[in-house]
Amino acid sequence: MSGTVSPRMMLNRNQGAGHTDRRDAWWLEPVLTVLALGLFTAYAIWSVMQNNHYVWGPYLSPFYSPNLAEMFPAIKDWFAFSPAFLVLWIPLGFRGTCYFYRRAYYRAFFWDPPACAVDEPRGQGYSGERAFPFVFQNLHRYFFYLAALLALLHWTHAFQAFFYQGQFGMGVGTFVILLDAVFLTLYVFSCHSWRHLLAGKKDCFSCDNFTKVRHKAWLKQTKLNEHHMFFAWVSLFTVGFADFYVRLVASGAFQEWNTWGLLAGNVLKAAH
Repeated sequence: MSGTVSPRMMLNRNQGAGHTDRRDAWWLEPVLTVLALGLFTAYAIWSVMQNNHYVWGPYLSPFYSPNLAEMFPAIKDWFAFSPAFLVLWIPLGFRGTCYFYRRAYYRAFFWDPPACAVDEPRGQGYSGERAFPFVFQNLHRYFFYLAALLALLHWTHAFQAFFYQGQFGMGVGTFVILLDAVFLTLYVFSCHSWRHLLAGKKDCFSCDNFTKVRHKAWLKQTKLNEHHMFFAWVSLFTVGFADFYVRLVASGAFQEWNTWGLLAGNVLKAAH
């Protein structure tokens, strides 16, 4: 027994949060994660609280998708806040319960653990994701259904971004919104939940033709799933930049070039 180390003995070697024998910059990843997620969250909350400059011509900010104020004008009579709050909980819930983002913010914000071979804070009564509020992480598969619906709506807005006043055309914002739809779709459908729906709980992949088709789809989605982390970060940037761009143009701070031959000021005047 003298040559073996029990799990209890290994746990007792924890010498305090952040203690490690590593000599590399292990702290850089959690610091960058805190900055990226913190800045995005702060910007998203600020943006939806403004409740203005989220529409310009055929462009709609993804934070306000779908445009509930346009679909249900009476919403302003009973909801005093931005209607974006009625939708924002879906993408936040999906990203907040996402397997990749859990890993990212558990390490960066909770130091659980901060990095491989780095001691974490000693806690009592560890229960994983079985206690409040972490038990809500198990809702991720249900948030996937709603996120998939939002991804389809973003494609609707991307299509609408090619048309203004009945004319086909495009502008810089068209490609910004299209890029957001592409990476949001890649992020949502590279999700582990979609992979499980395609061919999870199957003991036989060659029992019938339908199962074979599901297996092929599962294999292709698995390759997509390998890049889930990349799509998660890029889609976070594209959705934030799409909102920022629409806000710049709608506020008149930036005059966009487009093939409709209208600068931002003229479009805004036409809209009013």
